[in-house]
Amino acid sequence: MTRIDAKFAALKADGKKAFVAYIMAGDPDYETSLEVVKGLPAAGVDVIELGLPFTDPMADGPTIQLAGQRALEAGQTLVKTLELARAFRENDDTTPIVLMGYYNPIYSHGVERFLVDAKDAGIDGLIVVDLPPEEDEELCIPAQAAGLNFIRLATPTTDDKRLPKVLQNTSGFVYYVSITGITGAANAVATDVGPEVARIKAATDLPVIVGFGIKTAESSRTIAEVADGAVVGSAIVERIGNGDSPSEVLAFVKSLADGAHSA
Repeated sequence: MTRIDAKFAALKADGKKAFVAYIMAGDPDYETSLEVVKGLPAAGVDVIELGLPFTDPMADGPTIQLAGQRALEAGQTLVKTLELARAFRENDDTTPIVLMGYYNPIYSHGVERFLVDAKDAGIDGLIVVDLPPEEDEELCIPAQAAGLNFIRLATPTTDDKRLPKVLQNTSGFVYYVSITGITGAANAVATDVGPEVARIKAATDLPVIVGFGIKTAESSRTIAEVADGAVVGSAIVERIGNGDSPSEVLAFVKSLADGAHSA
């Protein structure tokens, strides 16, 4: 059982929904992002999504793209991202960390070496947005063999024919993308999301967490009411990009977490 599995089991036992926060590693610099990440559990974050900066983030909107650029310009790399996770683990051995990004940096590092290094750094799961199920032999299956969850995205265009393929090697949780398009582009609407979450849950025992388009404590609550939890990324990253201090960012994160937990 991974930390992700244990976390969702504990939340289910307590009758609580999950709050997941996305932070771009190294944005605006290594030390600041580490301070924010270290503060996330106390702000109510159940699972941390740690963004891996990449030069060509095709699924991300301007907010996350700019965060990646800031991180890269500050010298952030895959190796330094794993160092950040390792530094977090010095004081927290229970909060799950999901590394989210694109395949190129992992491929460049070497898949076998990456999986060893990620596991050693305390990474619990991967979301690799540009590796479809047809490429599972590339990373998904080796990752699961190494004890890492491989989390897949389902979207509004994932129809009943495609859904079983998306779910076949997924573990940890299913990430439902509430809108079509890029991150931060529109607002998630619970009345639209609810039926889609129910459809996915009818096909899997995994928790279904909803992300994209959640920007306020209220939307965090309404989305968590119709799913197993909510993910917020762009709204948090935007605060960092605007120069908010770590304490200000974490206060905002707490409001979002409180929203999800009140569902």
